Amino acid sequence: MQEDNKDKLNSNDNKAGLVESLAKQQVDSLVAKMETKAKREKKKTKFYYSFLTLLLLFCLVQVGFSVILNISKTISYRSKIATLEKIKNRAETRNKDLKQDINRFSTSSSLEGIARNNLKMAGEGEVLILINNPQDEITEEEMIALKKKTKINNKNKKKKEKSSTVKKSTKKNHVSEKKEKIKVKKSAKNALKDGAND
Repeated sequence: MQEDNKDKLNSNDNKAGLVESLAKQQVDSLVAKMETKAKREKKKTKFYYSFLTLLLLFCLVQVGFSVILNISKTISYRSKIATLEKIKNRAETRNKDLKQDINRFSTSSSLEGIARNNLKMAGEGEVLILINNPQDEITEEEMIALKKKTKINNKNKKKKEKSSTVKKSTKKNHVSEKKEKIKVKKSAKNALKDGAND
């Protein structure tokens, strides 16, 4: 019996060793499977996190770009608004000045004052006396020089009309003002002559 017991013990030991080795193998294979699974999971999470990081960076770049763009637009719009407000204020002051001029010149007394002072006119029953200062008199030589200048200016105007309409209008005004002054002075001289003859 002892031998049977020994054989049983040996067989039990062999079985136990086999079971242990099988258990170890199974445990090792499970551990290996779990490690590979964990590696796969880590790879997946790394890919997921890297994808989310790239997506977040892209969103931040977009937001930054749009903020910079909006700031630059607001700055440019504010400068445009400021210039337009200046232009509007100038136009309003110009309109007020023109309305005041209209009110001033619409009365008969102001029109009479303009006619007396600027155009050297006299009312009915009044005698106009003009005192010429030597500074205001225009000699014949000056008249000839002025006529030559106007002819030259007219030629230059024709050339410049093609290039610029703004310059054209300012020169016309300047020449017409000179011509008006000459006409006024001539009419004043004629009036003086007529007054002296009477």
